[in-house]
Amino acid sequence: MTRARVDVDEYRWERISAGGTGHPHAFVRSGQEIRCAAAVIDVERSVRAEWVVSGLKDLVLLKSTGSQFTGFLRDRYTTLAEASDRILATSLTARWRYIGTDVPWDEAFAQVRGVLLERFAVPHSKALQQTLWDMGSAVLAARDDIAEIRLSAPNKHHFLSDLSPFGLDNPGEVFHADDRPYGLIQCAAIREGAPDAGAAWELPSAFA
Repeated sequence: MTRARVDVDEYRWERISAGGTGHPHAFVRSGQEIRCAAAVIDVERSVRAEWVVSGLKDLVLLKSTGSQFTGFLRDRYTTLAEASDRILATSLTARWRYIGTDVPWDEAFAQVRGVLLERFAVPHSKALQQTLWDMGSAVLAARDDIAEIRLSAPNKHHFLSDLSPFGLDNPGEVFHADDRPYGLIQCAAIREGAPDAGAAWELPSAFA
């Protein structure tokens, strides 16, 4: 070997604020997410109908610990190993439908985003499915003007790097992000007695 080149990309991460302080092991990558909204007005029905769906996408989240995935069903095609302590990472898409249109939009968006981040960070995660349900339920509890919320989160698995060929130990310090596809987890939390969604989700840009 006569030459070696090492390129390193550094992405900016911020600690998720939970209870007013930075969470010790949950982070959000800043500057990547996209805020989105859809407004629908239906004038073809006998009664004028209006729907607003707000949301965000490409919100990259990571917990460096406080997550596990064990005891899941297995068959002969299962290759994923159980993990009692793992990195939990995803790129979140979340969209929520409001009950009406008299909403303080910026305030509501900021509150929903904050609730989603805190409920990702604080509870111990036994599965991404459980985490998404907890996040969606918390949003409905926080704002009574939201009828439902839908969340979509691909599992971005990180695995412990095997450094034994180099005579090195790796006590949970060096991981690699796997490039193989894994689960796309989706969840919907709907308020009991919520008004009909009508045409709210009938848009190419809407997560369904």
